[in-house]
Amino acid sequence: MLQGIIRHDRALLLSLLRSCIGFDGGKRSGEAIHCWAFKLGFYKDRFLQTGLLDFYSKCGCLEGARQVFDEMADRDVIAQNAMIAAFGVYGCVDDARKLFDGMIERSSASWNSMISVYCKRCDLEAARELFDRNPVKDVVSWNAMIDGYCKVGRMEMAWELFDRMGSARNSVTWNTVISGYLHCREFGKVVSVFRMMQEENVRPTEVTMVSLLSACAHLGALDMGRWIHAYIKNHNFKVDVVLGNALVDMYFKCGSADMAVDVFQRLPVKNIYCWNSVIVGLGMHGYGEQAVEAFHEMEKVTSFKPDGVTFVGLLSGCSHSGLVDEGKKYFHEMHRIYGVKPKIEHYGCMVDLLCRSGLLKEALDLIEAMSIPPNCVVWGSLLRACRIYKDTELSEQVTKRLLELDPSDGGNYVFLSNVYAASKRWVDVEKCRRIMIEKGVRKIPGCSSIELNNIVHEFVAGDTSHPQFKKINAFLVEIDRELRKLGYRPDVDSVLHDIEEEEKEDAIKYHSEKIAIAFGLLNSTGTGPIRIVKNLRICYDCHEASKLIAKLFQREIIVRDRNRFHHFWDGACSCMDYW
Repeated sequence: MLQGIIRHDRALLLSLLRSCIGFDGGKRSGEAIHCWAFKLGFYKDRFLQTGLLDFYSKCGCLEGARQVFDEMADRDVIAQNAMIAAFGVYGCVDDARKLFDGMIERSSASWNSMISVYCKRCDLEAARELFDRNPVKDVVSWNAMIDGYCKVGRMEMAWELFDRMGSARNSVTWNTVISGYLHCREFGKVVSVFRMMQEENVRPTEVTMVSLLSACAHLGALDMGRWIHAYIKNHNFKVDVVLGNALVDMYFKCGSADMAVDVFQRLPVKNIYCWNSVIVGLGMHGYGEQAVEAFHEMEKVTSFKPDGVTFVGLLSGCSHSGLVDEGKKYFHEMHRIYGVKPKIEHYGCMVDLLCRSGLLKEALDLIEAMSIPPNCVVWGSLLRACRIYKDTELSEQVTKRLLELDPSDGGNYVFLSNVYAASKRWVDVEKCRRIMIEKGVRKIPGCSSIELNNIVHEFVAGDTSHPQFKKINAFLVEIDRELRKLGYRPDVDSVLHDIEEEEKEDAIKYHSEKIAIAFGLLNSTGTGPIRIVKNLRICYDCHEASKLIAKLFQREIIVRDRNRFHHFWDGACSCMDYW
């Protein structure tokens, strides 16, 4: 065009400007096109000026956008809407409102732009006031307001608007509500809204599938995840890196590592997030050697630079597999060679790795040499190892360090309460709990879930509300009797209350994972695995009982706790009794 071979016109210049958005050096190229358009006499062209305004606002130059807007002789509603949106991006709410209030003519886009500005600033009252006043509401208006409520977790208000929309809802509306429930961790609602979507014959999009797979991953709902995967195949969805990564993540978190690796290998294009999912997933299942192999393959066949997540997966894989030398090597190399500065989670993995191998003194030296203050999780890893290896002297030293941690952090008191209870220091337990009440800190109750026939059943420790509770209770008593014949004796140390031994045995009998396992055995047929998802770390007694239950019933039991996967089979666990 510069050589005169192609005739320059407004449309071509606008296309060039749009091409300059979103890549390194694009702002400079766009400014050059702006100068060139000025020289060619297009500086008064309203459409080109609006294009320039949009370009500057999206390239991070509010002043450039404002200057273009101020120089416009004819500021039509489109230009004003673009300027309102630009003010919103940079948080200039008052400037946006002043421009909106001064508009003689407002389109639906004007109202939508201003509503979006308020929603981005989480000023939902001002946004709702404008929404209610808007005389030209369209589907974008409704979607913007619903999205605003979803972003701040006010799902009851989002659902009220969603319900009022009726037949005006489009796929964006449905995806917005589904994403909102996902971010609020209401995973069951995600699935139920999708079922409603199907009943109303609304075609889901790739965005819908990603949200659904994420919900399945959190719930551990493998059957539902498989159904969604089949749906994706049957309806010819494009499996890009985002959807592909969601599938890989779902299969790993639902306990099917083989399917996760198979999906990964079939992906036509992979990015760093896909590789991270595989490395982290393999590490979470205790397949440390395979995680290391995946890391080396990524280095060999791609140009991706490993990041902090990569090394969390790598180090946790080494820890879960007892690869001490390899773990030390990668920890020292991550900053020196790859430029990734260790964070608290990397130190936590290394402390866990050293403690697992009985290197308690080395773990203590690492904690004391940390470049960032250790938290109760890091100290807790060392304390648990002290108990396993019966190092009383170091245990007392670590407990003292826990006491010295930030007294304003309520989480430290939860941990200390457990430490004191395990040592039968009930007066100190009561003191900690009083402080926890004063600070409003609550311990999270144990909760386990199991998926059967596409329905997720949840159980809380001591829960008696399930319709099958009497049947489950009788089965638990029967299981307990059979386990004792195999040498099982309840480990009541995990009961952190000052009560009688018999009461303690009854308490651990009704831990949520045991209830879920019993329910799974009662209601499933065949020899397939029983898959359980636990929100907390599995306790020692449930871990020992699960090994023996797997042996007794000749069924694999897969438990995903807060930290890792446990594959129980024939009296043993994949974690080799360290978790």
